[in-house]
Formats: sequence, structure tokens, C-alpha cells
Amino acid sequence: MNTAIPTTPRTYLVRTLGCQMNVHDSEHMAGLLESAGLVKAPEGTNELVEGADVLVINTCAVRENAATRLYGNLGQLAAVKKRRPGMQIAVGGCLAQKDRGEITTRAPWVDVVFGTHNIDALPVLLERARHNHAAQVEIAESLQVFPSTLPTRRESVYAGWVSISVGCNNTCTFCIVPSLRGRERDRRPGEILAEVEALVADGAVEVTLLGQNVNTYGVSFGDRGAFPALLRACGEIPGLERVRFTSPHPAAFTDDVIDAMASTPTVMPSLHMPLQSGSDAILKAMRRSYRSEKFLGILDRVRNAMPDAAITTDIIVGFPGETDADFEDTLRVVEQSRFVSAYMFQYSPRPGTPAAAMTNQIPKDVVQERFVRLQQLQDRISTEEAEAMVGHTVEVLVSEDAGTKDHATQRISGREPGNRLVHVSLPRDATPASLPRPGDMVTAQVTHGAPHHLIADSALTGGVFSVRRTLSGDAWERGQQGCGPQGQAPTGVNPSAMGGPVALGIPIIKRKA
Repeated sequence: MNTAIPTTPRTYLVRTLGCQMNVHDSEHMAGLLESAGLVKAPEGTNELVEGADVLVINTCAVRENAATRLYGNLGQLAAVKKRRPGMQIAVGGCLAQKDRGEITTRAPWVDVVFGTHNIDALPVLLERARHNHAAQVEIAESLQVFPSTLPTRRESVYAGWVSISVGCNNTCTFCIVPSLRGRERDRRPGEILAEVEALVADGAVEVTLLGQNVNTYGVSFGDRGAFPALLRACGEIPGLERVRFTSPHPAAFTDDVIDAMASTPTVMPSLHMPLQSGSDAILKAMRRSYRSEKFLGILDRVRNAMPDAAITTDIIVGFPGETDADFEDTLRVVEQSRFVSAYMFQYSPRPGTPAAAMTNQIPKDVVQERFVRLQQLQDRISTEEAEAMVGHTVEVLVSEDAGTKDHATQRISGREPGNRLVHVSLPRDATPASLPRPGDMVTAQVTHGAPHHLIADSALTGGVFSVRRTLSGDAWERGQQGCGPQGQAPTGVNPSAMGGPVALGIPIIKRKA
């Protein structure tokens, strides 16, 4: 009688560069690898030291330094792979879609290159590369399989991403994303709501709807009111406590969306509204089909409907042709907008975009000086907005490892409804059984505001502090014990590798009419 000798499953790591769409794509990549029998490498694994059997790098192409970072990482990995026979390296995402065969030319030790349109091919390409002992480069020109139909390994049991669309129909002159992700394709509302319901059934209390331009959702099937209707429908899902979305486009942002946000309690009063520039001339050169007056008007209407709305933004400094007067317009609009925070970028020419071919590029030292001035302005505004929160009572959704100093300060961290990071002190007499778990809700009073976070130390003074245990916290606790959301590890998944449940593609859930 022959007894099969058990083999140790191969391990994998997925490293993500870029936006929330990439983060969600990485969850699909991890799900595909686990469905193929691989297990996630232990937390804290360093790919340059211990390594993993399969390393996947999900890339971004929005800024030049992302490409520099990728090729720098690949250079370091050459030596790692040499001393680890059988190790495989795969590169996917937007930069892979753009650079294609150039990646294996510059880094011939890479085994697989795949693009944004064929994530589903990753396991097959890895196996083909092993069998053929040759690099596999496969880039599809259009979406082959909608990502949400793919297996998914969520990084959080209490919060989940849900793609409502892929691609973008805008033609911003600085942006390479439409050429890499394709034109907008929308999912049907029933599919989206079914996925949200399945996430809630798995323990999630917060869902973020994702799209390159979420508020044009519905263009694929001719329904201009589809996005506000989707927000309202999410608000009717039992057990779902928080709904967020990112990112909208000011040109297509309608009052219907504001009404849906204000009238749906579970839609959080937080909004990421990309400005890019406060100069009308630069907005025109960027091919952004709105102007600063319209942008400020949107913010006014949002705050009239939701006085506590926390608004964030994106800003590009040093776009070709930007004059001192143009930059002063940006400073003026930022001052008026009172953003809670801003993602600020120095303009980076991306080959293949119209802006990269413009002749009036701004000198680096000028861009740097403007960037520092804008950063100082936004830091002041962020500090003032945070200090205005002192004394407010907030409910914080506790997360894992959100604060790097939490162990030293004996605090926990999470996000309040406006999506601000809050560090919360625990009562001195707290017992292990009374401690909040990731996914639980903690109510506390803000005692200090800083540019990038709030502190709520009210528990130390006997002030406001309470814990609301949730089904998300229960699901997280089961995950720590090696079980899935219903107490069992998913089929084909090593329980010791679980940090959250694996949802296998779009759930089939019948909805009532």
C-alpha cells in the first residue's frame, strides 16, 4: 500500500503599489493563488530576506517614481531569486500593462508579466513559466473577466472593497489610467448589491464602492441616476453600518448624489473630491471639464446638506504651463475649500499622455518650492480642522495595526464616520474580556487634534468611553482561531494562513423584487 507523502504548500506574497483599485485587485490575486493551493507567507515576511515561493508585485503607472521603485525592487530581487531555486516573481498591474515586454528585458529573472485586463490568468501563467522554464508575458487589450467574479482574499474581515465599475471615459491630459484600464464598464446593480450582502454575511460592517469615476456609474446601461440609487439601496442592507465610495469626478457630481448621501444614514459624511488645480486655465489644459467656481459650489452644497462632512482631495503642483498666478489660484481655492487632508503630487510626465508632450514644462526647483508652500498651507488647515473636533464624541471602527505607536501608547486605532484616523486610549481598569476587537465600535471623546490624526483620551479621565461589540468583531475573533466567518476554514484554504474570509467570486444571491 502506497502512502502519499504530504507536501508543504508553496507560499506567496502580494506587494501593492498605487491606489485603492490596485489594493482590491491584489485581493483578487491573493484569492486566485489560494484557490490554486498556495498559502500566504507568514506576517512580517521580508521578500528580500526569507522570501516566498511566489512574489507578485502589483504595480502603478500614475507617477514616475512608481516605475523607479519597481525596477529598483526587481534589481534587489535578482540576488534573492538566485539563492532561492524555484522562486517565482510575477509583475502585474498598470505598469505591467504599459511596459509589457520591457520588464523581462530589464529584469530577465521575472517569470510572469500580466496586465490589468487578465488578472485571472495569473495561476496559469505561473504554472506555464515553471513548466517551460521561460518567462510568460501576457497582456490583454481588453477586459477578459470582470474582476469581481474572481476569488478574493480580503485583508479585512470588517471592511471590504466592492468594484462597481472598471475603466474611465475621461481624457485628462495628465492621466495614463484610461489607456491602461480601458473605457468604463459598469456592473449591474443586482450583482453589486449581492456582493455587498455577502460581505455583510461574512462579518463586514463597512463597504467602500470603487470606480475610476463612481458618479458616472450607469453610463454603460443608460441610467444617469444609477449611482445615487445604488447608495440608497446599500442603505437598506441589514447589518451594513458604513458605506463609502471613491472617487467621484466634479464634472459629473450631481445634487442627486448629495441628496442620497444626506438621506441615507449609513452613507458616511466623508467625500474625496479631486481638485487637481485651482486655476481655471490649468484645469482647461488638464482637460478637466469643470472650473474652480463649480468645484467650490459643490463643496458648499455638500456642507449645507451635511455640516459635518469631511472632504479630502488630490492636487497636482507644477502642471506644464502653470504660472505663479495659476498657483496662487490653487492656494486660494485650497484655503476656501478647508480640506481635512489632501494628497499632493508634483507633476510627473507620463509617456503617452498629451501633457508629457507639452513644451512648457516647469523647472524642478520651481515645482518643489510651490509644493512646499502648498504643503504648509494644507498642514495648517488640517491642523485647524482637527482641533475643531476636540470635544466631539465620535464612534470609531477599530482596525488592526492602524497606529504604529499604539503598543507604546497603549491606544487602539480606527476610523470615525468622516474617515479620520483616531487613536483611542483604553480605561486603566480594562480587562482582556472587555477590550474592543478589530471590527468593534468604540465611542470616545476627542481630546487632541493633529494634522493627520485625532486623539481620544477621554477614557483616562473617566469621560466618554464605551464599546459596542459587533458581528465583525466576532468574525475577526474566529479568524484568529483559524476559522472562517461561520466557524469553518474555506475549502482549499490553510486555516493558519487566514486573516479574513475568502469569498469565491460573485455570490449567487436571489434578491426580492
